[in-house]
Amino acid sequence: MARRTIIAGNWKMNLLPESGEALVDSLISGTENKADLEVVIIPPTALIPLAREWVVDSTIMYGAQNCWHELSGAFTGETSPEVLKALGCSYCLVGHSERREIFGESNELVGLKTHALVQMRITPIVCVGESLAEREAGTHFDKIKTQVESVFQALDQTTWLRLVFAYEPVWAIGTGKTATPDQADEIHRFIRKTISEIAGPALAEGISILYGGSAKPSNAAELLGKESIDGLLVGGASLKAEDFSNIILAYN
Repeated sequence: MARRTIIAGNWKMNLLPESGEALVDSLISGTENKADLEVVIIPPTALIPLAREWVVDSTIMYGAQNCWHELSGAFTGETSPEVLKALGCSYCLVGHSERREIFGESNELVGLKTHALVQMRITPIVCVGESLAEREAGTHFDKIKTQVESVFQALDQTTWLRLVFAYEPVWAIGTGKTATPDQADEIHRFIRKTISEIAGPALAEGISILYGGSAKPSNAAELLGKESIDGLLVGGASLKAEDFSNIILAYN
């Protein structure tokens, strides 16, 4: 089963409407469509309706950075997966390290959000990863395994194939540091092995796993060249049209 290759740009809480539109225009004109590659922009929630207009007549897809795990109710300030579906989102990040660390999101909550998204047929990009302290202590494999297992426990088996995972070493996010391609490859293989143990090798081979730790033009080709890495979740470099275009063009 062929896995999707995905290059997604997480804008985080950045860009105004004018700069967002200019960025998308530059991506459309500066890159070429590739049948086996999905390019995704992930703007702040307030910009999603505009992003829907910006990508018209292009192959660029768009998604959300977060959602709540209920479709409606008294949850002031949260965003329903049902609304994201109505706005045309194809993807939604779940469990990004900033959500886990700053907002205290637990593995259980990440699982609930993932369940809500697959019910809406929005593809969750589930972020997993370890801190520098956990890596140095040798507990990073246990940490990641628990994060992966908790997602599968929240879902019905019929929806497992809708998942996408992103490995984001917390120590390499926004720091300019990057896991070496061999370090990233090792963890990607471990994540796929964990999925295989839970869901079987056939399903594990069908789930895309992205790398998300300070990906940039200078390392994109080498990272994408690893057989176990199915794409990139790009942070800061996705805010600069030239950088993000060069990352996309690095995929052959």
